[in-house]
Amino acid sequence: MASSSSLSLDTAKDLSNSSGEVHVIVGPMFAGKTTALLCRIESELNAAKNVVLLKSSKDTRYAIDSVVTHDGIKFPCRALPDLLSFREKHGDDAYQKLDVIGIDEAQFFEDLYEFCCKAADEDGKTVIVAGLDGDYLRRSFGSVLHIIPLADSVTKLTARCELCGKRAFFTLRKTEQRETELIGGADLYMPVCRLHYLNSQVAERSVLESQNFKTD
Repeated sequence: MASSSSLSLDTAKDLSNSSGEVHVIVGPMFAGKTTALLCRIESELNAAKNVVLLKSSKDTRYAIDSVVTHDGIKFPCRALPDLLSFREKHGDDAYQKLDVIGIDEAQFFEDLYEFCCKAADEDGKTVIVAGLDGDYLRRSFGSVLHIIPLADSVTKLTARCELCGKRAFFTLRKTEQRETELIGGADLYMPVCRLHYLNSQVAERSVLESQNFKTD
């Protein structure tokens, strides 16, 4: 019979061989989250890693089969309604060969936590996640904050306040629509500092004045 110490060593060896990683990139809109994700993906590719990039099929703003930054930088991806179906759709053999899985706009995936647990803990994948940590009301958005306890690293990015140029930590919605998931870009949202978020009436007035100026 094997000793308890040898069993522990075997278990530790198995975990070491299959151990993955989870890295999380969060921040408001226009903070460069997708750009940071693509930089990580490019770095992994340069290291000869087998990489795939995923995004939600809900996000069709710039392209259906690509992740696109607000600056127009593109990278091919798979658009999915959920993450747990990815392995079956990608094919088991192809999935086994993957080293790194990138996920953009992660707030739209309800099964993000379950997928990251399985991919990193059981399948030994490095998972790099980019998404909003809060919605326009500064509430937790989707499951992005739920995976913080799983993460090997967390990067919090900031943007520039569109009204004063200071560091922006929050996303302000420009419209009166109140649903949480309202996909859009600069037409619907802008990054703002704490002062201009709290004084949102000033922000909204500035937006309306800007829109009226452009119309005139």
